[in-house]
Amino acid sequence: MYKYIKIVFFSSILLLGSCSIFNEYERPAVKTEGYRINDSTATEQNSTDTNNFGNLPWRSLFTDNVLQSLIDEALKNNIDLQTAALSVQQAEAQLSSAQLSFLPSFMFAPSGTLSSWDGGKVRATYSLPIQASWNVDLFGSLINGKRAAQVVLLQSKDYQIAVQTNLIANIANAYYTLLMLDKQLALTRETADLTKHTWDMMTAQKDYGNGTEASVLSAKANYYAVLASIPELQRQITVTENVLSLLLGKSATSIERNTLDEQNLPTEFALGVPVQLLANRPDVHAAEMNLAYCFYQTNVARAAFYPVLNITASAAWTNNSGAGIVDPAKILATAVGSLLQPIFQNGKLVSALKVAKAEQEKAALNWQFTVLNAGAEVSNALALYKASVEKSQHEAIRIESLKSNVSIAQDLFNMQPSSTYLEVVTAQQLLLSAQLNKISDDFNKMQAVVNLYYALGGGRY
Repeated sequence: MYKYIKIVFFSSILLLGSCSIFNEYERPAVKTEGYRINDSTATEQNSTDTNNFGNLPWRSLFTDNVLQSLIDEALKNNIDLQTAALSVQQAEAQLSSAQLSFLPSFMFAPSGTLSSWDGGKVRATYSLPIQASWNVDLFGSLINGKRAAQVVLLQSKDYQIAVQTNLIANIANAYYTLLMLDKQLALTRETADLTKHTWDMMTAQKDYGNGTEASVLSAKANYYAVLASIPELQRQITVTENVLSLLLGKSATSIERNTLDEQNLPTEFALGVPVQLLANRPDVHAAEMNLAYCFYQTNVARAAFYPVLNITASAAWTNNSGAGIVDPAKILATAVGSLLQPIFQNGKLVSALKVAKAEQEKAALNWQFTVLNAGAEVSNALALYKASVEKSQHEAIRIESLKSNVSIAQDLFNMQPSSTYLEVVTAQQLLLSAQLNKISDDFNKMQAVVNLYYALGGGRY
């Protein structure tokens, strides 16, 4: 009979060992369509070229020496990055604990007693026991817990890399924003000098009887309109410097920088194959690791339906035999095995399994969304780059035309001051607007490169 019970017991273990409780996570199917690279009517790209712009080391992309120094400083001092590193340490400690849970636990619990019966001789008893307890992982509770801890560690490392890639992109964009604002401010000040000269010239023309009060007032208004835009540019520069200082992990301060015209970013990009986002994008991989974690938590919830085998043992050096004191002391050893099988838990086990399955489904949907969102970010960056390049080209042609228009209007004013002041003022206003737009377009083009680099997983190296 005993032999039959053992056969049935171990056969059950082998049968259950082949069920899903012990299965390892496998990546499910996920949509990874090609990138959309043209306008709203374009088809999608399905490239087989595995070269990927996102695999470029950040130092090879951002060649500005000041920008490189800022990124280095941020990687050392950024608060969010330091927090992410601590999360990795926590996950490592949790994994170590999960790995050690397979081993027996030991406890040393010495005890002693002094007793006297009716004032008689005091008798001392003592026990020096070592107790051990071992949870035998028959049905995968511990192994799934360990696997869950492993993917949590991977997820925390992914998060750390995601913080790093986002940090590098944010610093680059903030730095280029400063350069754009610097150029806009310099241009605005030059235009202010030009409009002040126009105002002075019109005033002189009026004094000599060749101009009108209206032309003088229009020139004056144009001059102060340009001056009024300078404080706002200065405010934006201060705010951007403060944001950049915060990213660097230090108090708000001025930021050393070069000029916008000195920057050199690539104009052609290898996009690789869309499935590379699953490996290159740390946030995408972190979302998948969250799915794996939920998968193992579902296995843990399933394992809760099966018996738990626990073995406890103790060995003690003691002079207490139970019936009296022995001298010299002896070794007392005991071992106990217990099997606990849940039967009715008020629906808690069933509910826990349903909750775990729902969390796993939610994690799968979140992973799919993260993949699709990553692809959309690639497409958005490409669209921004394409639009900025075209706008910048058009603005360049427009600026050349407006420069000629300003020159012609000024010549006409010199010859016919009473009738052409409005043309001069209007031409100067249009030229300044076009020049500012051109600077913004060039900045947007640079920002698109940074955004594309980040969207393809750049900044890991």
